[in-house]
Amino acid sequence: MVDKVTRVTQLLGLLARHGRSGLLAGAAGDDYLVGESAEGDGSGEGAERLASDLEQLGPTFIKFGQLLSTRFDLLPTAYTDALSRLQDRVEPVPVSEIRTVIEEELGARVRDLFATFDDVPVASASLGQVHRATTVTGRDVVVKVLRPGVREIVRDDMDLLGQVAELVDTRTSAGPRLGTTRLLAQFRRSLADELDYRKEWANLARFRDLAADEELLLVPEPLAAFSTSRVLTMDYVPGKKVTDVGPLGLLDIDGPALSESLFRFMLTTLLSEGLLHADPHPGNLLVTPDGRIAILDLGMVARLPRRVRSQLVKLLLGIGEGDGEQVAAIMAGMGHPLVDFDAAGFRDDVAHLVSGTVALGADLQAGTVLVQLARLSGTHGLRPPAEMSLVGKALLNLDRTVAHLDPEFEPAEAIKDNVIAILGAGLAVSPGAVVASALEAKEFAEQLPRRANRVMDSLANGELSLRVQAFDEDRVFTVAQRLTNRLTTGIVLAAITVAAALMMGNAGGPRLLGYPALAVVFFLIAALSGLALVVGIVVTDRRAKSRARARERHVVHDHAPLP
Repeated sequence: MVDKVTRVTQLLGLLARHGRSGLLAGAAGDDYLVGESAEGDGSGEGAERLASDLEQLGPTFIKFGQLLSTRFDLLPTAYTDALSRLQDRVEPVPVSEIRTVIEEELGARVRDLFATFDDVPVASASLGQVHRATTVTGRDVVVKVLRPGVREIVRDDMDLLGQVAELVDTRTSAGPRLGTTRLLAQFRRSLADELDYRKEWANLARFRDLAADEELLLVPEPLAAFSTSRVLTMDYVPGKKVTDVGPLGLLDIDGPALSESLFRFMLTTLLSEGLLHADPHPGNLLVTPDGRIAILDLGMVARLPRRVRSQLVKLLLGIGEGDGEQVAAIMAGMGHPLVDFDAAGFRDDVAHLVSGTVALGADLQAGTVLVQLARLSGTHGLRPPAEMSLVGKALLNLDRTVAHLDPEFEPAEAIKDNVIAILGAGLAVSPGAVVASALEAKEFAEQLPRRANRVMDSLANGELSLRVQAFDEDRVFTVAQRLTNRLTTGIVLAAITVAAALMMGNAGGPRLLGYPALAVVFFLIAALSGLALVVGIVVTDRRAKSRARARERHVVHDHAPLP
């Protein structure tokens, strides 16, 4: 209970410190500060402080900050930059606890499983810890172990975040724009995948198969016999981070060939297979001693549905051709327009962005353009699909990597050079889709003769009728006449009542119950007529509702599937 109270206090403190800062100022940037930092206005300092606070809150919030770094449509540039630099490094877990997890998961003692096991971790992150080892057969491997108790910590934190998300969506004006509950649902799925090493094992195996024909790319092989949901063992790959390779080191490798091979592989894998390495930053890409690129850390792999891939193909081609109108239309069709969506302004700004950036040539980066498109979406009230933000962030990191390997590499030209493969990805049909289409065609062919006969018989017998849902002028005039009659009747009854009230002061003439008889008669006429009017209104409205329900049932019956 104390831990939960402490956690709530920490979270409330975080919201109090940053809730009124520039965090929710929107994605709009300063057009006159191209390539410059935003620290001058204080947003840079606030962003770095937010990143530091999230690091102190632990693994769940570190990962959440990394997800927020992809939401270019929601956060200012200073915040996305600061959150993308979140350091996922923490104090290592005692090796005795790591050995216990390995032995529980693999069912044997560490010394029986491995010939050597390095007690000093190679890396220690918020979710897992990595150690080098050697199998009894002499195979050099690394063992990635989930931190003890991290799943329970994440589960409790997610419960708290869920309550906060509901509060933000329902009690704040920024809630509808942020879509916090949907954002948190995406984060929950992503984090659940990272906490299950079987998912990363499958990703490694899949990417290794896809890269089998790539001479310059390498994906480490996972060992199924030494892997579970909490332990992942794979081949050890020596090498240096791409950005750690200096000018002299670049002379020893074929930078242009590596850039072209890596970019083409990531692009075609994304568009053909729907698999996106969501975090291809330089730390996850190593240059091996034999001059290849090793692709590591496949815990975050997004899967894009075919619909999104098809739109992404057209989007990339539109960017490459400088067709801003097409790009704006595709983005608007993919996104979710909010109540303040400015379609005309969005179209004009996108057209200006695309036409202007294409002229940059080698300086044009596909990831940068996608990020700027996401920012424009947020500025004009359009919420882009979550997959688009991930693609933009991934391509942005990829652009930086290939630019380091080959400063003259042009992503736009690479897209054009691979246009056949891109178009093939957009037009490719899976075997399952072919079978489904064939079954639908078979059903259509079987039912067509019977349905055609029924239509022709109805036409020959004069029974064919068409129901058109259009503007019913007769009904409108009838309703208007009924309303006018009711209003006129009400005015007449009000006049009679006023006349009766005025006659009450007449002292002459016959009297009834001590009142002027004529006034009493007028009051009775007004009362009875008013009652009749109310009853008529109630009865008429009920009949109208009954007829409407009958028409709905008739329409449903008429639209029932033909046998």
